[in-house]
Amino acid sequence: VDAVHSALNAMGFKDVEIVVAETGWPYRGDPNEVGPSVENAKAYNGNLIAHLRSMAGTPLMPGKSVDTYIFALYDEDLKPGPAFERSFGLFKPDLSAAYDVGISKSSQTPSAPVTPSTPKTPTTPSPKPTAAGWCVPKAGISDAQLQASLDYACSQGIDCSPIQPGGACFEPNTVVSHAAFAMNLYYQTSAKNPWNCDFSKTATLTSQNPSYNGCVYPSGGT
Repeated sequence: VDAVHSALNAMGFKDVEIVVAETGWPYRGDPNEVGPSVENAKAYNGNLIAHLRSMAGTPLMPGKSVDTYIFALYDEDLKPGPAFERSFGLFKPDLSAAYDVGISKSSQTPSAPVTPSTPKTPTTPSPKPTAAGWCVPKAGISDAQLQASLDYACSQGIDCSPIQPGGACFEPNTVVSHAAFAMNLYYQTSAKNPWNCDFSKTATLTSQNPSYNGCVYPSGGT
């Protein structure tokens, strides 16, 4: 996105809005196809949604969410070619969900309708916390959603080595524990706005220090 933005600027087309018209991942394929799987589709689309909702933006356009269209809403079950060509949908042709990527009504409760032309941005952000605060997962969040948030946080340049094998925070080796560390580290290294601890509504701020044994969670207090 930044490469296209830079190229347009260099050609004199400044301030042109960029839209990602099609991106996605197949959840199924033929036996000889390596990439298509439910896990990969969840990871790709889940990280995409988490990134857009975080409002992190890009290095050239921080704090800006780019309008993005996921390919596809439904499987194209009559499309010719390999099986993966017919398996990009979030939903199957019979309207059943192919997998949960965190955007269905059963997996979240949106606070207000959001249209593609109006990226969701905080209109009345809460004040930044003045006491020590940590960003941790909410209770009852699925491992799949937490894994997407974990993958997103660690893709943003933070040091996730403490939750790798041999790291101080690797044990307990669970998705929720690793996600808690990554979410908090991302929050502490960001602007520490409330929406930096959102992660598609899977995280929340707490005043209770989640550090344990030799695993230290950085604090965001003043």
